[in-house]
Amino acid sequence: MAVDLVQISGTPRERGRQYGEAARDKIDKAVEWYAHSFAQKAGLPWASVTEQTQGWVPLIEAYHPEILDEVRGIAEGANRTFHEILALNGRGELHNGNPFTAAEEECSSFAVLAEASGDGRVYCGQNWDWQCATAETVMMLRIEQPGKPTVIMQVEAGQVGRQGANSAGIALNANGLGPRFGTGLGVPGPFVRRKALDSWNMHDALDAVFRVRQGFSTNILLTHRDGFAIDIETTPGRHHWMYPDDGVLVHGNHFEAFVPEQINDSYKPFAVDSLYRVHRIRQGLRAVRDTTEPAKVRAVIRDTMSDHFGWPDSVCNHPNPNKPDTDRYQTVASSLVDLTAGDYWLTSGNPCENGYDLIPVNLYSSASRL
Repeated sequence: MAVDLVQISGTPRERGRQYGEAARDKIDKAVEWYAHSFAQKAGLPWASVTEQTQGWVPLIEAYHPEILDEVRGIAEGANRTFHEILALNGRGELHNGNPFTAAEEECSSFAVLAEASGDGRVYCGQNWDWQCATAETVMMLRIEQPGKPTVIMQVEAGQVGRQGANSAGIALNANGLGPRFGTGLGVPGPFVRRKALDSWNMHDALDAVFRVRQGFSTNILLTHRDGFAIDIETTPGRHHWMYPDDGVLVHGNHFEAFVPEQINDSYKPFAVDSLYRVHRIRQGLRAVRDTTEPAKVRAVIRDTMSDHFGWPDSVCNHPNPNKPDTDRYQTVASSLVDLTAGDYWLTSGNPCENGYDLIPVNLYSSASRL
């Protein structure tokens, strides 16, 4: 079954209302789940969660001011409160404690540049591994916004940013890194990702990542259709980065470029399966170099992202029935973006069980600046 696509346009408030109205049922499910999850994992009642989101408002206003109007519009359209929608966007910061410790979002991201693909195209994507219960809230969002690129993203309902690509040929994929250190609040990750995807060029996308204080460590992989990719391991302190090796760049959920000095003496990956997932994907993507047709390239990528070595904690992640519901994860979606052609493909759930569906709107169909 294809993932729902919601298309919004207009002013920030108008876009938000359109989003909230169209995704109301999914947003209700998201609120219900996270109210349960926060209480179980972090000991935070929903009323306490929403109350504490107020601390993010001045930080977001200073960083990406107009996005808060979009959040207000989502709340209005969905018949939820402004602070409930903020909480959905800050679920990573809130999820395992009151930093409010880090959300264990286990994802595997990749970029393949033209020199590494037999058809000469640029590809990127990821397996998005998150709590099984959130699969019902996953949706696609297409945003037309005056003066900014058109953005297509996969999100949890109610969120303003996650993984996606834009009409300027920039794509963003992301995965959790685990450790939290430092003090004070930071801007929640969805707002950082959205600002990067609101950028017309790589300079501004990188600036969005580097010119912000964040609350916990996360990995961001940026890819450009002109044949550039960079992976940034971001933390509440300093960041580090890596470039492709022979045109291929892969990242999981452990530090590869560096280990922050604040945790150097005690660091262990929160997801040890990341240590083999990254290697398995790099091995699998080698076959793309000898594949000259886009359909066959996509087939190789699907096979790679369907790998079950280490099952259930594999590249294609499956639920472990021995764990409680709040600790039960799976690949809720797998994305494959052809940045050369502007085609965005997504699975609903595990790629081993579901084919990639083409999102019925090309990335570059509204690429001109308004």
